[in-house]
Amino acid sequence: MNADYQNYLQSLRVPASSKKISLTKDFLTDCKDKPFTKKEGKELLKAGVEHLADMQDMLYAHDRYSILIVLQAMDAAGKDGAVRHVISGLNPNGVTVSNFKTPTYVELDHDYLWRHYIALPPRDEIGIFNRSHYENVLVTRVHPEFVLNERLPHITEVKDITPSFWEERYRQINNFERTLAENGTLIIKFFLHVSKEEQRLRFMKRIKNPDKNWKLSASDVEERQYWNEYMKAYEEMLGKTSKTYAPWYVVPADDKWFTRTCIADIIGLEFQKLKLHYPKVSQQKKEVLEQIYQELANEGTGQAKKTK
Repeated sequence: MNADYQNYLQSLRVPASSKKISLTKDFLTDCKDKPFTKKEGKELLKAGVEHLADMQDMLYAHDRYSILIVLQAMDAAGKDGAVRHVISGLNPNGVTVSNFKTPTYVELDHDYLWRHYIALPPRDEIGIFNRSHYENVLVTRVHPEFVLNERLPHITEVKDITPSFWEERYRQINNFERTLAENGTLIIKFFLHVSKEEQRLRFMKRIKNPDKNWKLSASDVEERQYWNEYMKAYEEMLGKTSKTYAPWYVVPADDKWFTRTCIADIIGLEFQKLKLHYPKVSQQKKEVLEQIYQELANEGTGQAKKTK
């Protein structure tokens, strides 16, 4: 990875000191001057996934950390495809993908973080949240009436949901993630930044492709009328919750192949910060292993003589 590309990837990171960002001014939905061609991007993605597979093996052997990858985006931004391509070369035994939909009755009987907490990856594994706890400051921010389903104390009608309520949620989420980070979870968060026009085109393709019809519902299209409200909710959320211990990356999503390559490479860069290594073996164990090796070698020699 050359320095210019690495600097570009770092430019996608939302600074931890940000209080307010603009998705239209600060981040693009499409990188016009891409550092490589689509063909080169596919090779880079392949190499990036292979690198992640090596890091996953070391993560398992090191047995001190877990990885949590969070994906948030508007509909049709390419989250599912990103998950498929990025984890394609990983050991499935060490990866869990959690898709969070509308909370169930049981989930609503707990605090909003509960269902996410129980889905966290154990030490030495990778967890991917395809949508996440951030829905509780995004969808509910645009549709505050959904908060009433949580049956919270002192919240009986929408007018009870004041600006301080959302500040409390940001604080709770930041504390939640800080606790995870301090206990060995590397958190990497991605917002796939797709344009409204590109979403429109992808919706139309889904309609024209019978195999993709199931991926589009009337409610998906209805949510487009709240596009500006969602962008405002994302801007505030990104500014309030991008931290050094849990950074947000805003990745251009109008070209899926470019998005996937960037995500794989950013994960690789964040992985390296853990400074993972294979466990060191004591001299005593090395001597035992050498003895076993000699026994196995002699066993092979004996078998060869019998065969002759």
